[in-house]
Amino acid sequence: MRYYSGFCLQNEQELFDGFLIRSDFCICGFSYGAIKAVEYALNSTERIDKLQLFSPAFFNDKDDKYKRMQLMFFTKDKESYIKNFLQNVTYPKELDLNPYLYDGTFDELKELLYYQWHEDTVKSLIARGIFIEVYLGSQDKIIDSTLAKEFFKKCGCEVYFIKNVGHVL
Repeated sequence: MRYYSGFCLQNEQELFDGFLIRSDFCICGFSYGAIKAVEYALNSTERIDKLQLFSPAFFNDKDDKYKRMQLMFFTKDKESYIKNFLQNVTYPKELDLNPYLYDGTFDELKELLYYQWHEDTVKSLIARGIFIEVYLGSQDKIIDSTLAKEFFKKCGCEVYFIKNVGHVL
């Protein structure tokens, strides 16, 4: 299994132990890591049977002003931005992410905010025989999980919309 971490996090895959498929042919990613997992799969020539995307960073619905503001707040007070971000990531749970903290960068935040999910891209992975599972929480405070659910369902992914959980599921 290859795993890609979320923004400002590293080695947090144990948070998803209940969902993870541990196989040499499975690629997994959480939030920002879901983008990295998809990009890896797109460019890989090795066998991939399954792609597991946990709360993919889905900001297709956000305008440029929103994205610029996020980047401005990050630049102005990175510590406060990350603290607030992590509170929103764990909502509604009380979860200590300190053991997994990583010093996220401006470029990583910009990449995740401006990444555009395209139906053709996702469908091309499915056409290659890659089964895609998407896990979303109904109370996600980072992304619009209902909009993400509709997008990934339309692409032909297996979508699990989990009630009463947030971004970390």
